[in-house]
Amino acid sequence: MERPYVLLSAAMSADGYIDDSSDRRLVLSGPEDLDEVDAIRAESDAILVGAHTVRRDNPGLRVRSPGRRAERERAGRPPSPVRVTLTKAGGLDPASRFFAADDGVDRLVYVPDAAAESIQARLGPAATVTGAGEPLSLDRVLADLAGRGIGRLMVEGGSQVLGQFLARGLADELRLAVAPVFVADPEAPRLIAARPPEPPGEARWPEALRLAEVGQAGRMAVLRYRLITPEA
Repeated sequence: MERPYVLLSAAMSADGYIDDSSDRRLVLSGPEDLDEVDAIRAESDAILVGAHTVRRDNPGLRVRSPGRRAERERAGRPPSPVRVTLTKAGGLDPASRFFAADDGVDRLVYVPDAAAESIQARLGPAATVTGAGEPLSLDRVLADLAGRGIGRLMVEGGSQVLGQFLARGLADELRLAVAPVFVADPEAPRLIAARPPEPPGEARWPEALRLAEVGQAGRMAVLRYRLITPEA
């Protein structure tokens, strides 16, 4: 299957949490890490997050640096990557920042086949809704993205989406920024809280992580891994 190069990006606490259980988002990244993430966004063709992240965090998923946006435009690219999300039921607010059209960037929503028509009617011109199997298949999502010219996909979460990409062996790289704090909240989401329900077919969890780079962004340690699948 032809698919984009997939980079997973996450920030977590020293004890493995990506948030706490409060109603407000826990920001783990400092300005240096956010700038590095912005640089990776600028190199990407699309950014994908799950519907829960769209609802809870209301992310804009834009390249923040004016210089990086200008460089993309000089190269004939939109100022920010295409925004992508996945949803089973379509409980998304078209007024969310994800769907903002002022930057001219495409917004893509992948759903189960049976729900595509109703979710497109609900979102209207805010997004292009595409059925991607029944149930929703990441393989179909990636194949469709490749057909749209997406060569490099950045996946920013949340934990279930990260787990699904790992469970299917559909990620090439993991960038993990570790904050020097402890959350110690058993109700909070972990980087991979549990293996998500496996899609049809055999799971292909990476058999190894190959450490490719160790760096530092302000107070955070930054680890970059190559993901080694059983077939590699």
